[in-house]
Amino acid sequence: MKAPLYSSDGKKKSQVELPKLFSVRVREDIVKKYFEADKFIQPYASFTEAGKRQSASGTISHKRHDWKGHYGRGISRIPRKTMWRRGTQFFWVGANIPGTRGGRRAHPPKGVGKEKKINKKEVQIAFNSAIAATASKDFVLKRYATLEKIENTPFVLESLPTKTKALKETIKAIFGEVSRLAFKNREVRAGKGKLRGRKYKSNAGVLIITGNDEKAKFSGFDVKAIGEVSISDFWPLGRLTVYTKQALDDLSKDKPKKETKEKKK
Repeated sequence: MKAPLYSSDGKKKSQVELPKLFSVRVREDIVKKYFEADKFIQPYASFTEAGKRQSASGTISHKRHDWKGHYGRGISRIPRKTMWRRGTQFFWVGANIPGTRGGRRAHPPKGVGKEKKINKKEVQIAFNSAIAATASKDFVLKRYATLEKIENTPFVLESLPTKTKALKETIKAIFGEVSRLAFKNREVRAGKGKLRGRKYKSNAGVLIITGNDEKAKFSGFDVKAIGEVSISDFWPLGRLTVYTKQALDDLSKDKPKKETKEKKK
């Protein structure tokens, strides 16, 4: 499989042979499995004494004709907290149990989570599939609903510019009309989400993958070395990706894992 090679200013120079990694079978099911296992969810639990810090439980008698009891009064026999009394007349409010004001939760989260595990071979297959999906036009069109067609994928740069402004011009020259999806666009969210810590929403933009020895930092772009990318950078599969020539050389050194062992003849 071949891909066009672009110079640092966005001009097409020649074609470059992609590593065999881009031709492997895309296992979307294993990629999704690894993506779910790679999520980090902070364990949460409520305070153990929450809703149970009132002197209400066991203070009301359930006997017949007993003073300070609520048997035979036509009221429920829930734990109650005494607010005031006038002789043998009491004013109570329900407390402690679920369904009462300030009471405990019925089934609070326990704060114990089981870590999801995945085999090492499945991790390698997932990464191989995620990288191969960047070279698949079907997965790219599936991810971007507003994208009707795409000529080339993935995109390979001979070297990265040194300035962010120059990189923007290079991205515009390479992607053409698709460049609207390559840049991050942030807009104000509609609805109540603005009041809940998620005022803005934005697209992912293009992912730029460099070699392990290359150093690049640009504002407004996701730039990561080939050894630092995670599965969340590729999910959903088919993200617009730009590789540097050095990144392809580093990928060609790693042999893709096979899904099943070959039978010995």
